[in-house]
Amino acid sequence: MPVFEAVVNSIHSIEEKRDVENGKIILRVNRATQVDLDLEAKSLAPIVGFTIADNGCGFDEANFKSFETLDSDHKIDKGCRGVGRLMWLKVFNLVEVESHFLDVDGELKKRIFRFDDKLGVHGEEIVSATEKQSGTLIKLVGFDENYRKQVPTKCQLIANQLLEHVLWYFVRSEHAPKILVEDSGESIDLDSLYDQHMHASAYHETIRIREYDFDLTHIKFRSSVNKKHQLALCAANRLVREDSIQGKLPGLYGKISDAAGEFTYTCYVSSSYLNEHVRSERTSFDIAEDVEDMLNEVSFKDIRDAVLERTKEYLQDVLEEYVSAGRKRVDDFINNHAPRYRPIANYIAEELLIFDPEKSDKELELHLHAQWYEVERQLVSAGHDIMQPQNEEHVEEYKERLSEYLRKSEDLKKSDLANYVSHRKVIIDLLQKSIERLDNGKYAREDMIHELIMPMRKDSSEVFLDSCNLWLVDERLAFHNYLASDKTLNAMPITSNDSTKEPDILSLKVFDNPLLVNDQPSFPLAAITVIEIKRPMRNDMREGEDKDPIDQALNYVERIREGQAKTKSGLLIPRNNDIPAYCYIICDLTSTMIKRCKNFSLTMTADGMGFFGYNPNYKAYIEVISFNQLVKAAKERNRAFFEKLGMPTT
Repeated sequence: MPVFEAVVNSIHSIEEKRDVENGKIILRVNRATQVDLDLEAKSLAPIVGFTIADNGCGFDEANFKSFETLDSDHKIDKGCRGVGRLMWLKVFNLVEVESHFLDVDGELKKRIFRFDDKLGVHGEEIVSATEKQSGTLIKLVGFDENYRKQVPTKCQLIANQLLEHVLWYFVRSEHAPKILVEDSGESIDLDSLYDQHMHASAYHETIRIREYDFDLTHIKFRSSVNKKHQLALCAANRLVREDSIQGKLPGLYGKISDAAGEFTYTCYVSSSYLNEHVRSERTSFDIAEDVEDMLNEVSFKDIRDAVLERTKEYLQDVLEEYVSAGRKRVDDFINNHAPRYRPIANYIAEELLIFDPEKSDKELELHLHAQWYEVERQLVSAGHDIMQPQNEEHVEEYKERLSEYLRKSEDLKKSDLANYVSHRKVIIDLLQKSIERLDNGKYAREDMIHELIMPMRKDSSEVFLDSCNLWLVDERLAFHNYLASDKTLNAMPITSNDSTKEPDILSLKVFDNPLLVNDQPSFPLAAITVIEIKRPMRNDMREGEDKDPIDQALNYVERIREGQAKTKSGLLIPRNNDIPAYCYIICDLTSTMIKRCKNFSLTMTADGMGFFGYNPNYKAYIEVISFNQLVKAAKERNRAFFEKLGMPTT
């Protein structure tokens, strides 16, 4: 910033001379002359300072007096506060000045002086001229290392940043003097750099915000420039603040293009209001982000909203195609991946249903969820007020407001249902993938499938109901009183058993309906469900509890009955030995597994994808489900819901 401000001062000096057409400024990068060999081999020599030379009017008596005076108003009409030179001493140890100027008699003289933070302006001398025209040479010496580490070192990067800082002078009607950046034999002309950057000629207009005029300069930069679409606020003919407007207008996302090719957009804004509210160091403004409509103050929000409205008009033809693509991106995502948002789309502003096609599904989902949340928030707010008619509200108006509330509420519930159905589709797809053979020829471990159905080593008090996908096995298992996954029997509050055996999933369903009366001692007060899951294509089943999943499940049932099963609250369930039991074995029907099914006299299903039967000795219903049957049955049960939402079912 101090270096760039010195260049701006040179521009002002040339303007004061009234010879911008022949004006010339050179910014020279000064580097260390002796460098460590290793450092020299790896990178450029470090920058130790800068020299700024111009052919402006020089430090005549008025300019020198202004330089000596803090907070001078000598160039107040250019927005200068007279404190820019203090920034030099924040970054550099010393400033050396040699300046040629015309004295009051019109004779060319040379003024020499130094400037530092200890003595201020000192060593001033006026001597005979050594040049033939006015101009100034400023040397910024002793570059503070803390600042030097943070700035670019290559000449091209310095030139690019300088062009951005003084770009206003290039796009205005008066243009800018010739500015060169020189570094170790390399020279970059900012005029050429400007031509390389520009995509099309600038467009100027003036708008009014509250009681103030604001000048806008719309610029299209070539796509090769590493910039985002931005709003650039200028004061005193300097760039002060840049705000990204990427995505702030529908269609204004990454690089956009017109008939001439790709470009990025910037709008430069200048105004007397900005000049009056820029801070002395010219790096920020004393302007509120947003203000109430009082005292005629202009906020950043006022400026941003007004400029974006003009930007939308300026880029209208260009953005139309991108708006269409952004809306299609949202529609396709809702139709194919997130139908839950379809019922509430009518309550979302049109511009919020247009999204950058290059963004990920995750980012789009987060965006739509934020809109869903806002619709729900509005509904909750309206729900608190809906039961009381507003003051002087006509009956028909109230009925319409109530009807609108009920419609929105119904659509929001449809969204919740669609979300639940979509969740089921994802779970089924994940299950399908988890049972397929892996790239290494092996199959997934049973714990991967287990986690899909029910989180391991958790019980009902530790997981949300949405985390359990027991509906994959049986829809009735979605309703249970207590459920434990991979917990030892002695760790379950529903048993008094000391066994450390771990059933994969065990569910106790308690029935407590006072309207039902039955004097039979065998009245089913509860039901126990045990689910055993084995690794896909496992083919080592044999007799014995350790290797036979059917035997394992039945023995878990026995242990529960023998341990005096209780409800989660600790109440004993009467007639424990008569608790009906349901055992589900999920595994592939390998040859050894089929043999175990036959040994328990189970019947093969009609499709050949499972076995079922009732064991009177254990009073337990047994169902063996192959993984393919598990996926197939889950798809068939949910197919109608998927089709209703327009989701693919194959």
